[in-house]
Amino acid sequence: MSVLNPLDHHERMRLRAAAFRATRVYPGPVGELLSRELLSWEEFGYRLGSRGLVMGIVDAVMNAEIAQTEAA
Repeated sequence: MSVLNPLDHHERMRLRAAAFRATRVYPGPVGELLSRELLSWEEFGYRLGSRGLVMGIVDAVMNAEIAQTEAA
């Protein structure tokens, strides 16, 4: 039986920040999907295991360059 570990405040805020940044890094449906998934994890509020796939995605989104639009 696995134990669910609650996310601390810092982890929840990092998930939320990555969710909002995902739509700027990956405009369109990919960014929207990433954003919704990260917000779901933040809302759920539990870490399923140690630093898994979701936190790796958070790191990738937070370190990625924001996509430039043609208008910029």
